[in-house]
Amino acid sequence: MSLFSLVMLTLSAIIGSGWLFGAGMAAQIAGPAAILSWILGAVVIGLIALNYIELGTMFPTSGGMSQYAAFSHGPLLGFVAGWSNWLSLLTIIPIEAVAAVQYMSSWPWAWANWTRGFLKNGNITNQGLMVVFLFILAFTLLNFWSVKLLTRFTSFISIFKLGIPTLTIIVLLATGFEPGNFAHTAGFMPSGSAAIFSATTAAGIIFSYNAFQTTINMGNEIDHPERNILWGIVIAFGISTVIYTMLQVAFIGAVPEANLAHGWQGVNFQSPFADIAILLNLGWLSTLLYLDAFVSPFGTGVSFVATTSRALAAMTGTKHVPTRLGEINRKYQTPRRAMVVDMLLGVLLVAGFRNWSALSNVISTSTLIAYLTGPVTVTALRHQGRDFIRPFRLHGIHLWAPLAYVLASLAIYWAKWPTTVEVFGVIAMGLLCYVYYEIRQPAGWHALRASLKGSRWLLAEMIWLTVMSYAGSHEFGGVGQIAYPLDFLVVALGSLACYYLGVHDAYRSESFDIARELNQRVTEAD
Repeated sequence: MSLFSLVMLTLSAIIGSGWLFGAGMAAQIAGPAAILSWILGAVVIGLIALNYIELGTMFPTSGGMSQYAAFSHGPLLGFVAGWSNWLSLLTIIPIEAVAAVQYMSSWPWAWANWTRGFLKNGNITNQGLMVVFLFILAFTLLNFWSVKLLTRFTSFISIFKLGIPTLTIIVLLATGFEPGNFAHTAGFMPSGSAAIFSATTAAGIIFSYNAFQTTINMGNEIDHPERNILWGIVIAFGISTVIYTMLQVAFIGAVPEANLAHGWQGVNFQSPFADIAILLNLGWLSTLLYLDAFVSPFGTGVSFVATTSRALAAMTGTKHVPTRLGEINRKYQTPRRAMVVDMLLGVLLVAGFRNWSALSNVISTSTLIAYLTGPVTVTALRHQGRDFIRPFRLHGIHLWAPLAYVLASLAIYWAKWPTTVEVFGVIAMGLLCYVYYEIRQPAGWHALRASLKGSRWLLAEMIWLTVMSYAGSHEFGGVGQIAYPLDFLVVALGSLACYYLGVHDAYRSESFDIARELNQRVTEAD
């Protein structure tokens, strides 16, 4: 896969349903200050991505995000990180299908009245579920035969996906932009500064940026991974940050004054940008937006079938999930069994969670839990694998790694109680699967006890965040025992202690030998 194809694949994953709904939801939560939420989200995920760029270039392997933690802290931590990451990726497939169907339900044309029954009270109906299932099937089939077919499809669709958001920004800025909206009623920050932080998860901002890992998980399918992993992420992430931020600016300025009668919290569009285009008498733009509501989620859904199947396949390496899921089709070089399992589980997920906002909040939280392991792992490997080849070396890692870790911890806290404890519970369920397979292996309980030490810091982190989420400020769903913004400082200090415990608890397991073998295949970047 060339650098161009890689950038197009990553952009196709990042510019998905987030741009169709994120700006509207963020404005409803934070008002004009939602612009800062997109910048904050980019900083949080960007810093995390820097840690994973070093790991990705050191260990170019498919589904790498599910393996790195095991290299430094043993199989249990690797499994928890892989499980959390896989759950978040798995949910993206149905959420993109839900996004497309939600836009379909608001088609304004008379011939499309049959789509109105797809959505009721903000939730996908049983009729809409059938269309969602067809989308998921199409996402899977486009990945089923070959990576070459996938890259050709996504390279084409990404150009379209970039064009429509860019055109939307230009048209709204030129025709319907009202600068007075940025100071309307309560001003730039009508809901206070806390809303800026909560919007990063509640409005799907973290979810929207999450797709940078598409590049990491393609691993050894990338030409010159020692160089192209870095530039693939930097280019795609930079472009998407500019697009998302400018879309928020355009949305804030384009909302008609009449719709602000009850403040920003009263702005509740079912299909945000398309609805605004109709209100501004831009029928041609609304038609393009309804078309892109097919294309953007479709491109992201297709990309994440590839990413999610490789993440599941990678988890089979430690033999804590059925190993047959990791088999690669010899002819097409795709993990077909993993794709089919992901498809079926995606269908079950969308049957249980029938709206975009609920799914995006869960995805953001579970993703961030997986991301906590990145800064700890990259720092630990600086000590364990001093001789490893590092085509990209993050300078100032002793500053950037703990900062990325603390920001990820805070972003989990911003998801609000009880979302935090609910996601922690789902992740804990994965441990039952791990223990079942672990005690059946020859080393059994001895290996389990050894790997527990390498994972205790993450357990401590989740307990700490659960306590803080409950006891924290009212602004983030807590009972108010610690007021805002003092709660940020307390969360950060406790999380920083867990970070240093994690770096200290790294140990050499059999997974470290796998890391060394992978690293020996790497060549230094030019």
